[in-house]
Amino acid sequence: MQSLPFSALRLLGVLAVMVCVLLTTPARADYTDLSLTHEKNIQSYVVNPDGSFVLDVERVMRINEERAITSNAQRSVTYNRTLETLDIVEAYTLKSDGRKVVVTPDRIKEQQELESAQAPMFQDSRVKVVIFPELQVGDRMVLRYQRHRNTPLFAGQFEDLFSPDFYQNEQVRLSYDMPTEMKLYADSRGFKASAPANANGRTVYRWDLEQTKKNRVEDGSVAYTDYGQLLAVSTFTDYKQFAQAYAARAQVEVTPAMTQLAKELTTNLDNPRSKALVLSDWVRKNIRYVAVYVGAGGVVPHSAQAVLDNRYGDCKDHVALLEALLKAVAIESSPALINADNAYVLPKVPTLGVLNHVITYVPSLDLYLDSTATPIAAGYLPLPELGKPVLLTQTGERKQTPSRQPGKVDTTMVFKVNTKGAADFTNDSTIDGWGAELNRFMLKAMQPADRNQLVQQVLSMFGQSGSGVIETDALDSTANTFKFTLKGHTSNLVNLPGPTGVPTLSSLAGGIGQSVFSLMAEKERTQNFSCLSSEISEVARLEFPAKVKILAVPKAVSVKQAGFDYRSTYVKKANTVLITRQYVFSKPEILCSPEDFAAMQPAIEDMVNDLKSQVIVQTL
Repeated sequence: MQSLPFSALRLLGVLAVMVCVLLTTPARADYTDLSLTHEKNIQSYVVNPDGSFVLDVERVMRINEERAITSNAQRSVTYNRTLETLDIVEAYTLKSDGRKVVVTPDRIKEQQELESAQAPMFQDSRVKVVIFPELQVGDRMVLRYQRHRNTPLFAGQFEDLFSPDFYQNEQVRLSYDMPTEMKLYADSRGFKASAPANANGRTVYRWDLEQTKKNRVEDGSVAYTDYGQLLAVSTFTDYKQFAQAYAARAQVEVTPAMTQLAKELTTNLDNPRSKALVLSDWVRKNIRYVAVYVGAGGVVPHSAQAVLDNRYGDCKDHVALLEALLKAVAIESSPALINADNAYVLPKVPTLGVLNHVITYVPSLDLYLDSTATPIAAGYLPLPELGKPVLLTQTGERKQTPSRQPGKVDTTMVFKVNTKGAADFTNDSTIDGWGAELNRFMLKAMQPADRNQLVQQVLSMFGQSGSGVIETDALDSTANTFKFTLKGHTSNLVNLPGPTGVPTLSSLAGGIGQSVFSLMAEKERTQNFSCLSSEISEVARLEFPAKVKILAVPKAVSVKQAGFDYRSTYVKKANTVLITRQYVFSKPEILCSPEDFAAMQPAIEDMVNDLKSQVIVQTL
């Protein structure tokens, strides 16, 4: 799977709590990276009737700028040594004066993939690293290699997906030499197809990449494969056939040991949903996740018993074990193929290129479970998996994960200001729903001293100098609610004697401010982007000493537009100001369009102005 994106950290607000960075690069500018040019990238497949193949790759890459050398001086080629062999046919640096500096055998390093190196079950995933010598601006890297896929992932079938990177591409060609009886279906965008050529019982299909400008990938945007240049090819007639092929290779067996474990874990539970959640959480907490992707790591899980014995596995191994445990208590489930990144569109033809992860679906409960998502409790999904298309391998049915899930944050904050403008503060936050376990997990992973240091870092993001501590509920709890408190002191909340403005902070730990200011990461949008529905409530109290007079407080604000329902009030009583803010963003889908973003602008502006408002005070 993947690490959780920035949006998943929003509740705690550790990163960029109220930071508003307006990107200056125009959204529609050509964002092609000119530091390197792919002068030639020719990939030629020769596919056999059983689905095995030989792939010849010829690549010529020209270094145009110094900054391209560090990231491109060595090229990695991944392969699965159980399923295929990989031969580096030729590799050399072609100097600008015409000299060839050959890559000697000692500069071709074979390594185990970093992920699989941690677990012997996955030692078949390998990488050959080709290190180009004497590389300078103006030089070319020439690389030819050949992959022999001896054992196909799916017998009698072939599939592939290609999408270019953002470097300049001059010649990119993909060809597929197929037995004529193996019809190749395609979905292409930004590629020019040639007429298939038939000869001697074989058909050659060819696509050439067309020259085009590439818009910058915008903050929070969907994957480039959702809208950019893409070529997907497959011999599968439809996704149902593809699902059946996966299911045929992912059968599980329920052993007596798994039956005993499942029954022990669910002894006192009387309904299927509770049993499913307990079993998923047990796998999540007890089976270490080793990140080997579907496709690159094959499609056949290890036996569920082996995963249980070894106490680790990749996504398909997790799913196999959980499927067996559920079956042991009479709950049927299905693997559900999904994209683990930010792709929300499946190609028209089936391919593993986008379906790079697998989770569990329980049809009788309409429940999705991802036991590889260590920070997320069973019953919830990691944010990148919300609103995603899935393929159920047991039935071939295509469904979609929920676009939203229960979650709410309530924060109460108090600043007690002294005559010098310093303040003691207390920030209490209660998190309900999907964020509860996530915040527990994050804080549990930190040393206590680091947690307290975090308070100082959060204060500095608000321009405050101070320190404090974090107090929490039990970090080993499994409750659906989590509470934590930030306590401390800031030495410069108010610039007295004034008159001066006091920021109307209603939360230090992300909250409404983070949700609203994150919407300003782009001035305009041309791509769909993720926009999570959320509900946050904040109450803050500013307590001033008798010698400080409150001259003015902001006006109440109400915004109800484009899916937002935002309200704030400011009430002065004696020498105290009570601030209340309610923020709700509600949308049926997980994605917003550029048109949605344009419609949001007035609401965003009003909310930002309110969040930047101040209470005006002066020392008497």
